[in-house]
Amino acid sequence: MSKPSDTSPKISPSKHIKSMAGYIKTGEEIASGINNRGPLILTKNGKLHPDILEAYWKHGFYIFENVIDEREVKELRSDANSMIERAPTEPGGLYDAKGRRALGRDFAREPYTFIKPLSDPWGGTALLNGRHPTKMNEPIPEKDAPEHVVHLMYGMCEAMPAALRVYGHPKLLAVAQSINGKDFVPYNDAIFVKQPGLGGSVSWHQDGVTHWGSPNWNEGIHGFNFQVQLYPTTPANSLWIVPGSHKEGKIDIKKLMSDNKGSDQVPGAMPLVCNPGSVTLVNRQMLHGSFANTSPDIRISITFGFHRKTSVLGQKAALSMNGSNTVYDEKRIFERSAVIQVAIDARHQHFNDEPAFTYEPFAGLEDKHRFSEETFNKVIKDYNTKDLAI
Repeated sequence: MSKPSDTSPKISPSKHIKSMAGYIKTGEEIASGINNRGPLILTKNGKLHPDILEAYWKHGFYIFENVIDEREVKELRSDANSMIERAPTEPGGLYDAKGRRALGRDFAREPYTFIKPLSDPWGGTALLNGRHPTKMNEPIPEKDAPEHVVHLMYGMCEAMPAALRVYGHPKLLAVAQSINGKDFVPYNDAIFVKQPGLGGSVSWHQDGVTHWGSPNWNEGIHGFNFQVQLYPTTPANSLWIVPGSHKEGKIDIKKLMSDNKGSDQVPGAMPLVCNPGSVTLVNRQMLHGSFANTSPDIRISITFGFHRKTSVLGQKAALSMNGSNTVYDEKRIFERSAVIQVAIDARHQHFNDEPAFTYEPFAGLEDKHRFSEETFNKVIKDYNTKDLAI
């Protein structure tokens, strides 16, 4: 088993791949035994099929296959690749590789996170509320690797028209409603970029912050995330999860790693292997992470999440750029949720033969939230400064 970088010598990308072989085989066997995947099926009343809902609550995840068709995948790829190309040449830089002013220099929130190639930027640090307490193995990049690579991109609804449209996808919103109720609210969004031979890792963690000690704690209190996959995901570049761990409460990850002799290859985990256009549904309380991408395959995952309104209302901000004193009141929730309604209309204008989703909190307010230059400037611009992180 491979060792985390703070306790063992760093290894080459080729040795890292070889060290994963047995772990990958075991993970694939676990995934095959559960087989929690298939088409996104809704009932006649627009709810997620009860068998899928039951499987989600049992295992904490589901893989919806072939949700996004080839045309839309191409549009998402085009916008994502454009966003990558328009990144500054260095963290905080003003210009991209073509000498153009980089994207997002006028955004309220910096849309790019850069890291060292194949590194684990959060593991073993106090960042993100210290929810990544252990470090993943950090292979040595090839000699010709760049100094920094894009790791995450933010503001997808502002920067990527195709991503705003997928945010209003009627079937995905029906899933959110089925899990979190008709008054479901958004969390945040990010785009994970795992460049071949360069992409960094995300150390093992659970996403929730605010409700672990709540007397009302349950397995759905911290919400869930979707990931729309733009390219084939493989065991070497995919997200790994520990099925059923969403039911266990707050896990002592340091002890888990110690009991595993310091290895980052956590027992019982499996990779979320997908084709382009598939969408993963993962409970935020699930123990999950990803390894450095020493493979030749890119992964780009459009990630966005949703909460129950009752989990958010009255809470103080967590994992937020606005600090811990911000309270999520009705006004804040309404303003951030308006992005969903504008996204629904943006999608309907683009895919006008597709039925639009009815989002109950904005029933009767649809005309005030049609997608236009006015609503873009009022609702979409800098929307992620109002994220609802718990």
